[in-house]
Amino acid sequence: MQSPHRLTDGAVAVSDLSHLSEGWLLDCQYRRLSDATVHTRRLLMQKLLWWFDHVGITICGTAELKAFLTYVSTGHEEPGGRWGNPRLSKPVRPRTVKDFHTTLRTFFRWLVEEDAIAVSPMERIRAPISRADQIQPFSEDQVLALLGAARRSDHPKRDEAIVLFLLDALVRASELCHISIEDIDLAGRTARVYGKGGKWRQVYFGATTGRALWKMLAGARREPQDPLFVSERGGRLTRSGLQQIIERLGLAARIEAVRCSAHTFRHTGALLFLSQRGGAPAGNVFALQALLGHTDLQMTRRYLQLAQADVQAQHLVSSPVERLKRTPR
Repeated sequence: MQSPHRLTDGAVAVSDLSHLSEGWLLDCQYRRLSDATVHTRRLLMQKLLWWFDHVGITICGTAELKAFLTYVSTGHEEPGGRWGNPRLSKPVRPRTVKDFHTTLRTFFRWLVEEDAIAVSPMERIRAPISRADQIQPFSEDQVLALLGAARRSDHPKRDEAIVLFLLDALVRASELCHISIEDIDLAGRTARVYGKGGKWRQVYFGATTGRALWKMLAGARREPQDPLFVSERGGRLTRSGLQQIIERLGLAARIEAVRCSAHTFRHTGALLFLSQRGGAPAGNVFALQALLGHTDLQMTRRYLQLAQADVQAQHLVSSPVERLKRTPR
């Protein structure tokens, strides 16, 4: 690799960053990292270059990278919104800042390995604290309200199927968008999804969700390789398009104090799977791990703890003995 304009150890001219980042992304593709990972890293580098241009900085070193990471955390406070987008006026999750830190550290370590720089300017920037997000699921009333909003939308069959499939199959947003007609088995009520790390897994859905999918597909001329869920323009639904649909449904359903996102449906479905509501037996935590596509039980245990807390909360208001005490004699 051609050496960039060296300034001081660990610093790089911003004018060299675009070329260097492209080399890194090509290396990521060569090592067969997932398309989602390469796409995420490309977006991050574009944001880094945008910020340098936005603030007029020409040198990328430790101080500048620390200022950039601070901007990731506080950029929503700017009049024009984060990344110059007025819609991005809310704080990011702590996990997002940590993800930026991790990606930049990986990039600059690669530059050191390629002998493009002597030392990484990221080595002196400690990772930010990222406490686990509190999982705030939808209530059952909110799920019903979202279903009602879906049935009243401009695309009722599609939107109802999306809400039910997200809740029932426990899929991520990217997994839902990747599904094609050939990946769905309506008779067997199963689907094949392409998840994190470039891995395929099997997910399942119930009769109600299967019926909604059948209604959505009925009468449509679709090829096996066509997307299962389509946008308003008839193309494959994207993650941003999916998020816009969910946000519209959230507004129509008047959902408050809960983030309307595909991930919230995933949280809600996982907790319902582990609960014992309606007299149904609770699901197994190891089965839930496979359904969610988690590589270990650490994240899945968080759902178990929350489900147990939910059971305790229900017992506080529905204790059998306390109910006996309230029964007229």
